Amino acid sequence: MKIQQFFYGSDNLAYLLHHGGRALAIDGGAVEAILDYVRDRDLVLIGVTNTHGHGDHTSGTDRLVAASGAPYRDHRQFDDGEVIDLAGETITVRHTPGHTMDSVTFCAGDVMVTGDTLFNGTVGNCFSGDLEAFYRSIRLLMDRPESTRIYAGHDYVAASLAFARHLTPDNRAIDAYAARYDKHHVVSTLADELAVNPYLRFNQPDIIALLQSRGRPTETEYQRWEGVMSLE
Repeated sequence: MKIQQFFYGSDNLAYLLHHGGRALAIDGGAVEAILDYVRDRDLVLIGVTNTHGHGDHTSGTDRLVAASGAPYRDHRQFDDGEVIDLAGETITVRHTPGHTMDSVTFCAGDVMVTGDTLFNGTVGNCFSGDLEAFYRSIRLLMDRPESTRIYAGHDYVAASLAFARHLTPDNRAIDAYAARYDKHHVVSTLADELAVNPYLRFNQPDIIALLQSRGRPTETEYQRWEGVMSLE
């Protein structure tokens, strides 16, 4: 399975997953660039879909459907665990509510397209208000192999690493992460996130100590998740 990343707007990221001449567009705001890529490689676009319904992710959906003739695949209609076939390779759709209640993640081999659920270096805002659902979603993604590559909905890396340094200034992994950052191809592995991302490090001693210093309960994992989500 191949993945192509496209930039649009100030920091939005769109994707094509493709294999064997078939492709799926996800959060396709970079309409012209996606159409050019599909045409130049003689791909058949078998669907256009989204990670969630926010306008910055759906802005190109109608135009991409109209221009390509590809069917619209409503992300809200996917069952959890539903499989999309691309010429023998599969994409599995997982429900990952939290940022919004309609958020989904697309998993294909060693790749995850996570939308605004999990960013490179941080997580999305909990606009749904359901922190428990968000916790379960993050836990689900954390259980993927550590070699899994994370492709998110925005490039927030600089601000995310600055905040991680603010919280955990002694974490040397942050500098290594920053050195690997490529603004032209924004990706990290789950191992990178487990080493750096405060919102995935709620069981680590330095994060637990930080929460305790701020008077937050840390007895259970969920309390630690709640505490991390409250940090400023």
